[in-house]
Amino acid sequence: MDSLLKHLIQGNAVIFIIVLGMGGTFQSGFHITVLSSPSLFVKRFINSTWTERYGPPGPDTVTFIWSAVVALFALGGFFGSSGVRIITGKLGRKKTMIYTNVISLVASAIMLTSKYANSFEMILISRFMFGFASGLLGNVQVIYLGESSPKKLRGMVTLTSATFTSIGKLSGQIAGLREVLGREEYWNILLSVPTAFTLILLFVLPFFPEAPRYLLIEQNNAEKCRKALQCLWGPGDYEKEMEEMKAEQSAIGGERSKSLLELLRDKSVRWQLITMLVVYGCIQFCGISAISVFSYNIFQEAGISEDKIRYVTLGIGLSEVFTSISCGFLIESVGRRALLWRGFAAMSVIMASITITLLLQDFASWIPFCTVALFFLFIIFYCGGPAGVLPSLTHEIFIQSCRPAAFVFIGTLRWLGFTVLGFAFPFIIAQLKSFSFLLFSGACLGGALFAFFLLPETKGKTILEISEEFKRITVCGSPKKEEVCLATRL
Repeated sequence: MDSLLKHLIQGNAVIFIIVLGMGGTFQSGFHITVLSSPSLFVKRFINSTWTERYGPPGPDTVTFIWSAVVALFALGGFFGSSGVRIITGKLGRKKTMIYTNVISLVASAIMLTSKYANSFEMILISRFMFGFASGLLGNVQVIYLGESSPKKLRGMVTLTSATFTSIGKLSGQIAGLREVLGREEYWNILLSVPTAFTLILLFVLPFFPEAPRYLLIEQNNAEKCRKALQCLWGPGDYEKEMEEMKAEQSAIGGERSKSLLELLRDKSVRWQLITMLVVYGCIQFCGISAISVFSYNIFQEAGISEDKIRYVTLGIGLSEVFTSISCGFLIESVGRRALLWRGFAAMSVIMASITITLLLQDFASWIPFCTVALFFLFIIFYCGGPAGVLPSLTHEIFIQSCRPAAFVFIGTLRWLGFTVLGFAFPFIIAQLKSFSFLLFSGACLGGALFAFFLLPETKGKTILEISEEFKRITVCGSPKKEEVCLATRL
């Protein structure tokens, strides 16, 4: 661990990671949590604007417009994720980060002035633009980090995208406190806070190089690749790292970046796509949204006063940040596969336990406190397991020519999953109530079994070696070989 940290601080990599984080997933995390605080103020603004123009709104008018404000962020995220292959192919990783942050800057300006222009339409436009930027930046940041990292630090470095998401969520909660910006006169400023971090990236990132792997494999520029590695990681010849890149370049054979349709038709990446489909599906239905919905009521039943609940929620956000940072120090020693299946397994047990404590909460005064503790445990295992491992795993299991299209596929899964779950989740909770946590427990158990039996370990391996590991996965051997089912090199 000491040698890894020493390697991390030799060059400018730490500044590079922080700048990308602030201009990348930090913004996405901030926008996910910040909207809940000024929701009442924004609804009042929509109501007053509509009344001024057209008279009193209908019974569902404000609700419909507010729903659009919420939904347009996810819709923008979907379109942003869908464009990652085309945009990064034309602009590269660095310019994509810079130009997309310009979009964020414009979106912030529109949001900031919407109040003075008395226009809720500007809020809608701004939210869509924020979503587009978040969907694109979240993917490009992971690609950029992964293609700039040496093999032994790849997991730790790419995981920082999840860490900055957690920091962004916590920052959104803090900024939304009444003591900070959570007052009616400041709602437009609150929703424009990420502008400051956008400006940092726009001023600093131009001084950093393009991703080394992109420079060598796609641009065929070995000298620029070497200089980029030296800038980020300190002095050295980096022959070993460049030889690995050249081997991947040779294996690709000058093949252009695949489209999404070509990727889906490619049998050589079938198991990689199945892995992403299963893991992302299990994360979407693991119950993290249920924690958000149930937490307020559970905290009330535990006797926590209403004005203190928001601070307990901040405690959950803090535990998410610290767990994500801790996972960064563990991922290179424990491995991705172990963290993934153990995290899912623990989450499955916790969700089943929450079902029991919710059913028994009226039998003893101390039981709601057990539920609160289980909520915290769930967040710890979620952030230290699936949420922490996912960025590294997503980058590592696809070779250079497949990676941009793979991120389009993954982005589609993520943002469509948000949309579907947003519609389905209220009905699931209404029908199953406490038993919905058993459904989430089953999803987590499925993720744990898949990771344990089928997922190869990717720690310390080159991208080509990982690709070969996935090709060795078989589910029931071919007719010519009577081999055991579910065979993989564990």
